[in-house]
Amino acid sequence: MVFSLKKLAAATLVMASLTAFTSAAQANITAEQSVAILKSFDGKNLTDFRSFLGSLAKSDLAKTDKLTPSISAFLDNKTLNAEQQNEIHRLLGVYTRVKYGKAALETLRQLVEIPTFRKDGVEQHDNPEFIKIAGEIQKLAESFGLKFRNVDNRVYEISLDGKGDEVVGIHAHADVVPVTPENWVLKDGTKLDPFKVTLIGDRMYGRGTEDDKNAIVVALYAMKVIKDEKLPLARNFKLLVDTTEETSGDAIPYYFERNPTPTYNMALDGGYPVVIAEKGYGTVMANFAKRKGEGNGAEIISMTGGKATNQIPSASVVTLVTDKPAELAASLQKAGDAYAKANGGDFEVAAKVDGKGVKLTVTGVSAHSSEPESGVNPVARMLSFINSLDGKVALKHNQFTDAARYADDNWGLDYLGKKLGVGFSDSFMGPLTTSLTYVGEDDKTFKLAVNLRVPKGKSPEKLKAEIAEKLDAWSKKTHVAVAFDYSVAEPMYRNPEGEWVKALLAVASENLGMKSEFGTSAGATSVHELPNGVQFGLARPEAKYTGHTDGEFKTVDQFLLDLQIVTEMMGRVGQLPKL
Repeated sequence: MVFSLKKLAAATLVMASLTAFTSAAQANITAEQSVAILKSFDGKNLTDFRSFLGSLAKSDLAKTDKLTPSISAFLDNKTLNAEQQNEIHRLLGVYTRVKYGKAALETLRQLVEIPTFRKDGVEQHDNPEFIKIAGEIQKLAESFGLKFRNVDNRVYEISLDGKGDEVVGIHAHADVVPVTPENWVLKDGTKLDPFKVTLIGDRMYGRGTEDDKNAIVVALYAMKVIKDEKLPLARNFKLLVDTTEETSGDAIPYYFERNPTPTYNMALDGGYPVVIAEKGYGTVMANFAKRKGEGNGAEIISMTGGKATNQIPSASVVTLVTDKPAELAASLQKAGDAYAKANGGDFEVAAKVDGKGVKLTVTGVSAHSSEPESGVNPVARMLSFINSLDGKVALKHNQFTDAARYADDNWGLDYLGKKLGVGFSDSFMGPLTTSLTYVGEDDKTFKLAVNLRVPKGKSPEKLKAEIAEKLDAWSKKTHVAVAFDYSVAEPMYRNPEGEWVKALLAVASENLGMKSEFGTSAGATSVHELPNGVQFGLARPEAKYTGHTDGEFKTVDQFLLDLQIVTEMMGRVGQLPKL
């Protein structure tokens, strides 16, 4: 039992006016010092946190880094001041990384192997893969001594109990976006299995390594350490694992219709250090009725794109039928080379004979649709290219050429809404983005989605009306029959105050070497409409976000650093006398 932490908690809980907590006291251990400590304990077997501190206290590192006073006070069961307490929590994070890093990596591998994406015609809560992952999370949580509750297979609740009634909700999600397996190929030709963790260098490739099974794992191990070390908590933590974050988003509302809402909420599903604003999520779904091809020439019979509205794929493939495949392929290749050169040269167009038809492929760079600037959208380029062929390569007109004309006329290669004339921007949250993403069809309709990410500055109703007015006018002018479905959500913008956000900023910025300032995100999370909702990692804002991409990955080093940071955060927030 960790008597010094119990003594500390007892003291701080009754001293809410302690001046050391009126501002965020630093943990005087730099990121470089943490790395040095990690190296010194690499490969060593650790029994518990106190023995780890005892060994560290005897090292030159403790003397050089002036850690001896904090460690000695802790081991002697003395009351710690704010700076000492924060140093102990930082060392708790380092300890967790050393002791449980390998186990956490193995747990991530196991969860990635469960393909928890949406299956057509099957509700998430009836999907066998979600029932399977619920069982795996339950088994792990209960082996850690944590309380597990499966709320109708919509949300998995893992509880770490402290004192009082105050609850901090930690949000992650078990569902992932679908994959196009043939697109999971590295530039050197290496083929990847999206549902197997493949380690190449420091990168762990696999669907969910970045978004968001990594968050489930690091939160569980952080909770385990706090419980094992008997760290007294001034409040309760609940890890809430969502199952519909990437699709309908109805699991979390279902949960809160039946359970109390935490007063404070943080999503481990976005960016560091602390994100206080999220753009609103929107979709313009264009529905083109399938029709018999009119005119002369080759005919497009299929097209691929994103598997979800929030996914920009790495490639888009069109299949054409013709009685002269070799001639068509040559014409398309010539036109494609010229089109790519004229439009930036950062993507490829390839036309190849495939049996009695032709496969036309546009290869770009995959991206999360919240960050279209980090990719090169092949869906937009495919549709624009097809539309540019009018008068150059004979094509029969059908629903695919209708969609190409619609996309090129109204959205083009621009992802800021400028071509349609609806673009606007907020000085903090950034611009409206408009990305062509999802491509799908059923027996009667070809569907094409534009994903909107909406900052504050224009109401959803006004934006929706502006887009609808312009698209309706275009449809009437061109006589292209298309039915539109619109959805636009309000953006989230918070100005949180209190010791808890100061602690979050300090933990993230000090460990990552970042400025201690709030950030904004184009991605919406489970905390979008919850009280005191913020994002707390687990992505670095200066690095490209790989979630949703073909070839999604998380680096081993960043995963282990996330484990360290989340453990420190939970210990520190858990012991604050007042949030």
